Amino acid sequence: MTKFFLNEAAIIVAIIVNAICIILTEYDVESPLIDVVDVLCSLFFIVEMSIKLRTLGVRGYLADRWNWLDGTVTLLSVPSIIMIFVEPLGIDLSAFLVLRMMRVLRILRTVRFFPGFDAVLRGFRLAMTQSWPVLISFFLIIAIFALLNCAMFSNAAPEYFGTPTSSMYSIFRLCTIEGWYEIPDAVADGFNHPVAGVIRLYFSLLLIIGGIIGMSFINSIFVDAMVSDNNDSVEAKLDELNAKIDELRALLGSDDKSKV
Repeated sequence: MTKFFLNEAAIIVAIIVNAICIILTEYDVESPLIDVVDVLCSLFFIVEMSIKLRTLGVRGYLADRWNWLDGTVTLLSVPSIIMIFVEPLGIDLSAFLVLRMMRVLRILRTVRFFPGFDAVLRGFRLAMTQSWPVLISFFLIIAIFALLNCAMFSNAAPEYFGTPTSSMYSIFRLCTIEGWYEIPDAVADGFNHPVAGVIRLYFSLLLIIGGIIGMSFINSIFVDAMVSDNNDSVEAKLDELNAKIDELRALLGSDDKSKV
């Protein structure tokens, strides 16, 4: 029984079956069978978590970070079981509805079985470590221009720059080249022709600097950091190969001297 609940193939099957039940539920397919299967899947994951805790102990269980994800998702899905048994009694558990939706997170458990996913996570952590100063700087620049545009264009286009929050979102849209012409046109419509041209030029410069140059710069730094781990391993192999070539040259040189 322990081997069954700790078998990766059985876990994957349970996740897939549970995902199908969740998808059918979101399509408003109502069937007692779906509820039963959903509960059985939840119980399966609870038993799996209990067996791991008993086998590995609390420290051993928490030593694997993947178990943190598995345990959190399992605990968040417990209200989905409680609601099924309590709702027929007429007890209002609407406050737990959000927690019941968390059962969708069970699908996240499949990522641990993807080949090479650990390497992707290592690359992502390395990229975030190396590029976070650039990301914060870019965020501060967006915040500064958001406040500036909020002060200048809040009356002309309140739907885009009426508040600092909406202004920051609009600047972010420009930097991602989303609404790059709608936002300037909405602002320029409130001014006469010469001023409207200057406004469009101003937003065009924002688009070029923030959207094209800025985002490309951030993407290049992030991608370079993501692959730097692979580059380090390639460089290490090249160094090892060069060392072996030097050893061969030294051996060939000593053979030539001995023949002489």
